[in-house]
Amino acid sequence: MLVAIFMSYCYIMIPEEIKKILEEVKEGKSSVELAMDKLRDLPFEDLGFAKIDHHRELRTGYPEVIFCMGKTSDQVMQIIAQMVKKGNNILATRATPELFSMVSSQFPSSTYNALAKTIIIQQKKIDIPSSYISIVTAGTADIPVGEEAAVTAEIFGNRVERIFDVGVAGIHRLYQRLDLIRGGKVIIAIAGMEGALASVLGGLVNKPIIAVPTSVGYGANFQGLSALLTMLNSCSAGVSVVNIDNGFGAGYIASMINKM
Repeated sequence: MLVAIFMSYCYIMIPEEIKKILEEVKEGKSSVELAMDKLRDLPFEDLGFAKIDHHRELRTGYPEVIFCMGKTSDQVMQIIAQMVKKGNNILATRATPELFSMVSSQFPSSTYNALAKTIIIQQKKIDIPSSYISIVTAGTADIPVGEEAAVTAEIFGNRVERIFDVGVAGIHRLYQRLDLIRGGKVIIAIAGMEGALASVLGGLVNKPIIAVPTSVGYGANFQGLSALLTMLNSCSAGVSVVNIDNGFGAGYIASMINKM
């Protein structure tokens, strides 16, 4: 009976977490009813307005992340409350200070990065590899996107080196930090205006570059479109591009590369 229930909820190779549940039943350390409760919400949990993908970390190696923009504060609070029960580390992006005030009142261990607009609730120990991710921003105004990438990479278990405000308008600043940048296993290049930083770095390093255009710039920047097109049309090899202001996406991909 338990095996049938398990198979209906899980369609991938059995991970250690599920093995432990089944072994505890086999050894008499847990009841069938308790095991059923643990397995019931394993794939996803339906809150009506959201279906929390508890299974994502088992499938992909990374837990579900909460994108707060567009959700009500109450919805975010309910999602966090359910995810906390699973004991995983929680990352919420695009969170306002007002939302964090609500979260921290209920979960005192939560932390807020005002630049990145992220909320972190760390419940598990994070093992950090020796290799690191270089996060490079062209200007100070690009730092919020850089911080979103950094926080994402760090909660996913990566060492990060921040190299900020080294854009092409003062390219000597970039050369001064080039050794540190080159030492990263993967490089995130973040720039607004015309977005030239990624192309310049592409001609100087032998590591993969994840380019992030930002919406920083004057009118003809078109809220990041000019930087996006520059990066997509880069003549430097080894440059890939994520969406405008998508520091989270860059941090996620960089984490995958860093752990390969």
